[in-house]
Amino acid sequence: PKGNMAFTGKYEFEADENYDEFVKKIGLPSDKIEMGRNCKIVTEVVQNGNDFTWTQHFPGGRTTTNTFSVGVEADMETMGGRKFKAAVKMEDGKLVADFPNYRHTAEISGGKLVEISTSSGVVYKRTSKKIA
Repeated sequence: PKGNMAFTGKYEFEADENYDEFVKKIGLPSDKIEMGRNCKIVTEVVQNGNDFTWTQHFPGGRTTTNTFSVGVEADMETMGGRKFKAAVKMEDGKLVADFPNYRHTAEISGGKLVEISTSSGVVYKRTSKKIA
């Protein structure tokens, strides 16, 4: 099927746009804002059909893992560590999730992982390059 296994890989943060504006908009505390700025986050994705394990490794050893199946409600965690439930959808090869105060999309484009989060008109874009 189209898009199968397309996400599997390990990706390292390369660049982002509108970080400060976005994290202030979603109310991230300033210590978390500083910690996340130009943070060399490594995102590890394991895709098995519609099942995903999405892990973010932060410098200093902290990790966040969201495990979900497309179209099925799952327990998730936000950038700020807040827990919530959401059903991730697949739209045109993009994963789409509605977080409590932002909408998040992820796609593989030109071999890179491109993530876009939108909150009240502020668009935060993060690009990560494939390293494994």
